[in-house]
Amino acid sequence: MLRIAVPDLVSNSYFPIIAAVELGFFKSEGFDASVDLLFPVPKTFAALRDCQLDFVVGSAHATLLAFPDWQGAKLLCAIGKHTYWFLVIRSDLKPKRGDLSIVKGLRIGAAPGVNLSLQRMLIEAGIDPEINNVQIMPIPGAAGPNVSFGLSAAKALEEGTLDGFWANGMGCEVALRRGVGTMVLDLRRGDGPAPARHYTFSALVATDRTIKDRPETVTAAIRAVMKAHKALREDINLATVVGRKRFPSSEAELIAELIRRDLPYYDPTISEEAVVNMNRFAQDIGLLSGPAPYDRVVATEFSHLWKIPV
Repeated sequence: MLRIAVPDLVSNSYFPIIAAVELGFFKSEGFDASVDLLFPVPKTFAALRDCQLDFVVGSAHATLLAFPDWQGAKLLCAIGKHTYWFLVIRSDLKPKRGDLSIVKGLRIGAAPGVNLSLQRMLIEAGIDPEINNVQIMPIPGAAGPNVSFGLSAAKALEEGTLDGFWANGMGCEVALRRGVGTMVLDLRRGDGPAPARHYTFSALVATDRTIKDRPETVTAAIRAVMKAHKALREDINLATVVGRKRFPSSEAELIAELIRRDLPYYDPTISEEAVVNMNRFAQDIGLLSGPAPYDRVVATEFSHLWKIPV
């Protein structure tokens, strides 16, 4: 049984790996696999480092939290392109899309690890979190094996324990549909400072040991992800089928629409430009000591698989 973990389960961020397991694509490649939540991000990658997992799907740059300077792990393929977080602010504060000045003096929720990208994005937008009293903090009640991050974030806005949050598309959608939040930024689709769209992307990650000792397992995992991409493109209703197996009922009925919006970003390819941009961001936030070559970051011996139809 291959052990896979994600730092956020009830969301669209890492959905292709959930679909790859639940729709039987690992099994069709000859492996049984399970995918589970392991929150927060630092804990997810630490478990990979400590050989408790076979694969992790998470933010590509977050690999550096457990593997300094890209020593010991590599990216196998992209799950989806570009930075995939949204900034949502309480609706009663009358925020406007693209107007980041609204965050001054507010309490903004963000998961551990994810908060680093929010801090950097604000600085690049000319807003110093310390000077402008932007309080970046965890989202109340957003931890636990069966917790829905989206519902927790929306509830925090509703109850006034937060003024906004920096989170995935599911969290954004739940808050918008409940009328408690307004989307201010969608980085993936071009909002915010230009570099922010290229901070990171969701990726499949394995240790160097797995890559060296079990290449057939790595091949199977990449192909399973690509099969999930293809299946979701061909039949978006499969997202609902998977959601009903793994999500609370409310989010299960939302997931197909979120995946439909994300389909243009489903591409396993990791370009050299994407790695350069990500590493620049990682240096800016203190996770990387200097530029790292492409082949230290990406398992290039498997990159040919990205072009082979599944």
